[in-house]
Amino acid sequence: MICLVLTIFAHIFPSAWTGINERTFLAIKPDGYQRRLVGEIIRRFEKKGFCLVALKIMQASEKLLRQHYIALQDKPFYDRLVKYMGSGPVVAMVSITRNVIHGSDSRESAQREIALWFQPDELVCWQDSAERWIYE
Repeated sequence: MICLVLTIFAHIFPSAWTGINERTFLAIKPDGYQRRLVGEIIRRFEKKGFCLVALKIMQASEKLLRQHYIALQDKPFYDRLVKYMGSGPVVAMVSITRNVIHGSDSRESAQREIALWFQPDELVCWQDSAERWIYE
């Protein structure tokens, strides 16, 4: 029930949701998928304390990739990057962990990237049961 309330609150007041945990967008690129590294990559993230709250394997469209990399559109490698990322399946993920921004370069970028790749109902509301016992 609390997850439902927090989800509703986060959708009504997106800028108010800071929480202890922060969400970030992560992607395993086509070569990682092709080389069958997905399980090992996820294992390493989980071992470091990351918790995946959304994951899907998809073929990213050119439109999605151009939106995702819009900040790089003036770079000489932009078209090659879009072509490469669209060359095979991508494993798109959202993870949370305590006070970390890892894949995305900022909280704003993470929110934008997550919204591009995932619908709100594709994200899991998750809270570590041990969190209430941790004091900083």
